[in-house]
Amino acid sequence: MSHIVFFLVPGVHLLDLAGPAQVFSTAAGFGHSYTLSYVAEQPRVSTAQGLPLVAELDWPELGPEDLIVVPGWRTTALADAPAIGAASLQVLRDHHAMGGTVASVCSGAEALGQAGLLHGRHCTTHHDVQDELALRHPGAVVVRDVLFTADDRVITSAGIASGIDLALHLVATRHGPAVAAQVARDMVVYARRNGHEPQSSAMLRHRSHLDDTVHRAQDLIDARFDQSLPLPALASAVGVSERTLTRLFSRATGLTPLRYQQTLRLERAQHLISHGATIDAAARSVGFEDPRMLRRLRARTA
Repeated sequence: MSHIVFFLVPGVHLLDLAGPAQVFSTAAGFGHSYTLSYVAEQPRVSTAQGLPLVAELDWPELGPEDLIVVPGWRTTALADAPAIGAASLQVLRDHHAMGGTVASVCSGAEALGQAGLLHGRHCTTHHDVQDELALRHPGAVVVRDVLFTADDRVITSAGIASGIDLALHLVATRHGPAVAAQVARDMVVYARRNGHEPQSSAMLRHRSHLDDTVHRAQDLIDARFDQSLPLPALASAVGVSERTLTRLFSRATGLTPLRYQQTLRLERAQHLISHGATIDAAARSVGFEDPRMLRRLRARTA
């Protein structure tokens, strides 16, 4: 996912756009090759907050590793959404068909619906228009009251600040939890919120606390989750006793440090398996010496 293209619709919400853009821009600042582009059907785009934006008219050439994001716009009804041209909707369809990922923030889900990308897939949007989205696109499986969903490279979020959660989830999925944690901390996003449980990363689920000692321990585990990390060494690295670290970690996350590491390993292994790796190969890749441990963990969460 090297090229991120934001498709801007008149009346776009600034935070729907700026939040995800900041996540990917920050990741690029840490050395990950992201290029951000902004495309619209007119060169000057009005925003809901009154600040005009300038966008390109031509779409860049995209590949399967790239992402198109449709930020939401101010609306009280999806039926009143600004008209989106057939050519733009075709770009969304073609990009997904070639293996690319498409995402929406808030009412941007309507654009994905018009492109036919929500049919048969789980999706969400802002709570004010969830019912209307379901009525307008009866083939969509609208999941209510969650921050984001992911289904077959179609990612949707509830809107406004949840676009940041969606973008952090994508960074965690693509680059691992350590990179996502680094980006979130640089953005001072300490309360990293989960979306819909099966789609959210472990980093997002277990980082919603303000204990700096535990965050430092998690940073170490995130960066070396596929390596042996004895509790004495981990506790020493963050400057507390083993007993204190276990107590603080459990209170902040609900897990022991070992269980947290296993959760990261399991999540990464599941991602590898979903992309064609065997269980044995995935187990070795994430640091399990015995594939039976991975099988047991997968059975426990089935």
